[in-house]
Amino acid sequence: MMTVELRRWRMQDAQALASVANNRNIWNQVRDFFPSPYTVSDAMQWIAKTAAENPPLNFAIIADEKLVGGTGCILKEDVYKKNIEIGYFIGEPYWGKGIATEACKLICKYVEEQMDVVRIEANTFQHNKASMRVLQKNGFYLEAIRQKAIIKNNVLLDEYLWVRRIKNDE
Repeated sequence: MMTVELRRWRMQDAQALASVANNRNIWNQVRDFFPSPYTVSDAMQWIAKTAAENPPLNFAIIADEKLVGGTGCILKEDVYKKNIEIGYFIGEPYWGKGIATEACKLICKYVEEQMDVVRIEANTFQHNKASMRVLQKNGFYLEAIRQKAIIKNNVLLDEYLWVRRIKNDE
């Protein structure tokens, strides 16, 4: 098993980030704000944006000392302020090696220790069975299927909402 860790993004990660993220198979599984093609300039802009986060919300995924992807969370607002959404991507050469499962475990641990929330949410597209397995292995349950809720590549798709409760909300 590879050693997996999360760390803050660094500007010197830009080339490696662009290299792993510039992949249509990844883009097909994530929201459209994720650039495609993914350039070094996109990577530099992302890294600069994350540098201002306090607390940090986005991290590089490092496996055996190599940048292999990214993970992060989105704080919800208003009546959803006790919820947080997580997401992750792994470079295609590293798929199927347990890295996403371990990275998900690490981001959930971070959220539990650092954030005042009661729920961690994750959304997957209907065809992303690998990500669904990652979430199940990390204690998430399928709460809802939002039918035809998203459009990706001009196709209407179902979105699966996965949830992990982390605190007793009395």
